[in-house]
Amino acid sequence: MAERGDESLVHTLKKVAAVLKQSEIPFALGGSFAVYAHGGHSSEHDVDFLIREVDVEPALEALVAAGFVAERPPEDWLVKVFDDGRMVDLIHRPIETPVTEETFADTVIRPVDAIHMPVLSATQLMVHKLLSFSQHYCDFARGLPLARSLREQIDWERVRKETQHSPYAEAFLVLLDRLEVVSVAGTQPGEGTS
Repeated sequence: MAERGDESLVHTLKKVAAVLKQSEIPFALGGSFAVYAHGGHSSEHDVDFLIREVDVEPALEALVAAGFVAERPPEDWLVKVFDDGRMVDLIHRPIETPVTEETFADTVIRPVDAIHMPVLSATQLMVHKLLSFSQHYCDFARGLPLARSLREQIDWERVRKETQHSPYAEAFLVLLDRLEVVSVAGTQPGEGTS
């Protein structure tokens, strides 16, 4: 974890996970630290936990009691907690989809700096990344490290099916094919070019 360059953020991640575990609040690690937990590389440096909306209040109460400072940003899909200025997002509706028991079923228990916790599957991480692309945010450079470093762990057919409604996701998958990162089912090498 030393390569992350921010041991204090790792410590904060562990503290949040411990409080959620002790409070018996279901959660899953997402974002860049989830990519790291799967052995991949991420260019982002933030802590994201997924929780159900029904657990937002109990999670905030438990974390505030443990010394965190809570914040309710204008966005209605997450809340934030701070540990000495280090921010953690508690997301209950990523990509406009509520966190459910099915979300937690799509996790793998991984050690994160010696604490075992549920981590979103590599496939679900890729789906979330692709569905975050829009006309307002479409930075493929953020998705490439995830795709390259976790490609063997990702069910690319499932990714294609779950993101087929997004032209941004489709463009990213074509890019992966053209860069020979992966050959995505449903496309032929060079398809879409003339």
